Amino acid sequence: MIRDLLINATLETLYMSLVATFLALIFGMALAILLVLTRSGGLAPMPQFYRVLGAIVNAFRSFPFIILMIVLFPLTKLIVGTSIGTTAAIVPLTIGSAPFIARLLEAAMLEVDKSVIEAARSFGASRTQIVFRVLIPEALPAIINALTLTLIVIIGFSAMAGTVGGGGLGDVAVRYGYQRFRPDIMIYTVIILIVMVQLIQMLGDFAYKRLKK
Repeated sequence: MIRDLLINATLETLYMSLVATFLALIFGMALAILLVLTRSGGLAPMPQFYRVLGAIVNAFRSFPFIILMIVLFPLTKLIVGTSIGTTAAIVPLTIGSAPFIARLLEAAMLEVDKSVIEAARSFGASRTQIVFRVLIPEALPAIINALTLTLIVIIGFSAMAGTVGGGGLGDVAVRYGYQRFRPDIMIYTVIILIVMVQLIQMLGDFAYKRLKK
């Protein structure tokens, strides 16, 4: 009974976290590219646009996740038809994580040697070519680090989502551990989360080292 409960909760947590990370990476990459291009000294400088976009990204990034999840209940219900459950939790997880990963990806791309960018421009490369053939490939190791960190953060967010109907390990810890006075179940969920994070970090470090060679 407990084993099946924990296995199902672990799969739910992985489902929420992986899907939300994938979606956050897509939206975050788009935001990061805009931030890199439009900043002062960028390939398409638009300082006012950069300031406005940066302020929006910072505002969403500083939002406490639990509050963000509650605020987004109407939008979540509009998108997936319900505001509770593992699939519903993906919406606030994505929206809450996209600005976070956007800033990480922006920093990763800004670390690319400017001489490489200038060399590409001298060969007549367009902005699109510079972004997708120079910036992203050159920043890939740092992007992998950012992705690893984001996935770990989202796993933590998913545990919080469980406290307000998001399912997963957080839901099991609260409903079956805390509310039913079963500290053993709470300990099991914590151990599973720790192991999950350790494995993800190890895989991320391995991928980073491989790409750095």
